[in-house]
Amino acid sequence: MREIGHIAVTDAHSSGFGTEMPPVDVGFTIRQASLLLKVPAPTIRSWERRYGVPVVERSKGGHRRYRSDQLRMLRRIRDEIASGSTAGAAAARAIEGQSSPSDTRIKAFLAAVHQLDSVRVSQLLDSFTQALGLARVLDEVLFPAMREVGRWWEDGRCDVAHEHLVTETSRAWLSRATGVQPVAGVEPRPILLTCGPRDHHTLGLEAIGALLSQHGQPCRMLGARTPAASLSVAVEPTDAAAVVLVSHLPSARRAAIESLRGIHVSKVHIFYAGNAFVSVQARRSVPGKYLGINLSRAADLILADLTHDL
Repeated sequence: MREIGHIAVTDAHSSGFGTEMPPVDVGFTIRQASLLLKVPAPTIRSWERRYGVPVVERSKGGHRRYRSDQLRMLRRIRDEIASGSTAGAAAARAIEGQSSPSDTRIKAFLAAVHQLDSVRVSQLLDSFTQALGLARVLDEVLFPAMREVGRWWEDGRCDVAHEHLVTETSRAWLSRATGVQPVAGVEPRPILLTCGPRDHHTLGLEAIGALLSQHGQPCRMLGARTPAASLSVAVEPTDAAAVVLVSHLPSARRAAIESLRGIHVSKVHIFYAGNAFVSVQARRSVPGKYLGINLSRAADLILADLTHDL
C-alpha cells in the first residue's frame, strides 16, 4: 500500500498466508524490532529505561522479546516524536492507548479483512462512523488497521488480495459516505489534491478530501503520479486556493519537491505530507507547510489557513 499513517500505508505486495490469522504473540529480538521500526536499539532501551515502555518479557538467556502489541506501542512513540512530541509525552500517550475501544474496533475490522469480506468491512466503517464520526474513524481505526495490513505483508502473513480488498473497499466507502456539502453564498475556491510525480497511492488524499468536504470545502483530485508541469498548469484555471501534495517514498521526495517549487501562482497555499517527509531533515527547504501524520489535524490546519485569508 505505502499510504496510510503519515497520510499513508505500506505496500503489501504479497507472499501470502493460508487460512489462519497472523500470530499475535511472536517474540521479536531487539535487533529485529530495531530493523522493523527503523529505530536504533539504544533508543528503544532508553525508552524502556526512562518511561517503562514497553514492559517486555525476557528469554531464558535474559534477552528482550517484543510482542506485536509492544511493537505497535514503539511505533506510536516513534511516530509521535516524528510529529513533534517529546519522548515523554509520546510514551504517555502510547500507554494510554493500550487496550482502548479503538483496539477492539481495529481487531474486528482486521478480522473482516482477513476473511476478504468487503461487505462486512463497509458495515463496520458505517457503524464506527455513527459512533465516532468520520475524523476519528480515519485516525483511530481505518488507517491504523491498514498499517497493520501493511505489516502483515512485510512479515509474509497475507496476500496482495487483502491489500487490494481493504484499499478498494475503503475508497468506495469514502466516496459513498462523503460529499461536498452545500454552503450558502459564494463557493470557496477549490483545493487541488495530488500525489508527487512518482507516487501512486491516493487513499490518504481521498480521506483528506472527505474531511474537507464535510466543511463545505470543494476539492479536485489530480491523483497519482501527477507531473510537475501538469500540477503547475492546473493551479491557475481552477483558481485553486491551495495544493495538497502527498509523497511516500524517500526516492520520490526530490521529484515531489520540484513539483511544489513549480507552483508560481501567488496566493496559493501549499501543503505537503507523507512518509517521504517524516523526518525534520527531509522537510528542510521544502516549500509550503507540513501537515503531520494525523488526518483530522491536517484538515483543521488547512481550513484554518484558508479561513485566515477570508
